[in-house]
Amino acid sequence: MDVDELRRLRRARDRMDREYAQPLDVPALARTALMSTAHFSRRFREAYSETPYSYLMTRRIERAQWLLRDSDMSVTEVCFTVGCMSLGSFSARFTQLVGESPSAYRARDHSELEVVPGCEIMVLTRPRKQFSRSA
Repeated sequence: MDVDELRRLRRARDRMDREYAQPLDVPALARTALMSTAHFSRRFREAYSETPYSYLMTRRIERAQWLLRDSDMSVTEVCFTVGCMSLGSFSARFTQLVGESPSAYRARDHSELEVVPGCEIMVLTRPRKQFSRSA
């Protein structure tokens, strides 16, 4: 992958970081990177080890975690604020990445994060896909 292609992929990734709450789709992101949709999806996955959609949803779930910890917004309000259009899909993805439902996450004690510098909270709370173990 050449430097110019990486730069264009980074431009699309940066757009997802900034505009995560906007209705973004892969074709729009591919246009940002000046690539066809299929080529963009392949190259993004090669560069960042996840699909563009997965990356965008992770950004949205990270923001949702912060809102659930530090605001009085309902789970539904958080869902729509971070750019998700379906509460069911949002809750399923949140549970998949965080390991508990948005309501359970909100109800849990987060006081351990009060002593952690803000720059490290993002690393500590970064959503990671939870894998279920087969019995």
